[in-house]
Amino acid sequence: MKFDNKVAIVTGGGVGIGEAISLAFASEGAAVVVAARTLPRLKAVVEKIKSGGGKATAIQTDVSDEGQVKRMVAQTLSEYGQVDILVNNSGIMGPTASVVDIKLEDWNEVLAINLTGAMLCSREVLKSMVTRQRGNILNISSRAGQKGFPMRSPYCVSKWGMIGFTQTLAMEVGRYNIRVNCISPGRTEGERIENVRKARAEAAGLTYEEILNRERATTTSPLGRITVTTDEVANTAVFLVSDESGGITGENISVSAGTALQT
Repeated sequence: MKFDNKVAIVTGGGVGIGEAISLAFASEGAAVVVAARTLPRLKAVVEKIKSGGGKATAIQTDVSDEGQVKRMVAQTLSEYGQVDILVNNSGIMGPTASVVDIKLEDWNEVLAINLTGAMLCSREVLKSMVTRQRGNILNISSRAGQKGFPMRSPYCVSKWGMIGFTQTLAMEVGRYNIRVNCISPGRTEGERIENVRKARAEAAGLTYEEILNRERATTTSPLGRITVTTDEVANTAVFLVSDESGGITGENISVSAGTALQT
């Protein structure tokens, strides 16, 4: 298996893409630390991993809180002795509103969780990765980090920032044999995209179905679909932190069914 004797931290690992990545890593032999704010969901993912014979630990963590991030990484090192892989996946969708209507506290919360949290987690795991002279960090951005989306400015800014953070960090830590890459999923099946559509529908005074039909009418995809699955994103994550991608760092990979080709 690709990740025998490896330890991975997956933030935002209790649902959606994070859950799929946690399960995929465990299936490849990794011990997985699943971190997020909602403990019951974390425990459910850990139980799935353990029921399949894997190793996993749930650590309730708000990644925007420096103290909680330090505690989460320290607990991981205490329990497993190392961190080989970090996936910065924690994120919130934030408000659906024009810039003139956005509250400062909402703006700050999105950036704190989606972007600053990635910096804090990376900073803490790098302290041991640099000493060991190896490691992989994978950041989860979004198509919203490559193209502006009206009414979603805090989210877009945080995801654009994630790509820049990936490139910069890769240049800083490559000399320590540490790779840093990024995935930008397109619309991904599951709870989050449904909530985004509901918020857009409410803001526009439309129904959910009308918003969905508008997406289908305005989105082109070579594969003939406008969404990808969480497993498709997770499979890409496995590749990017495995030895099979040993020559890749500082890159951002779109997993979008080709919708990223749309201008």
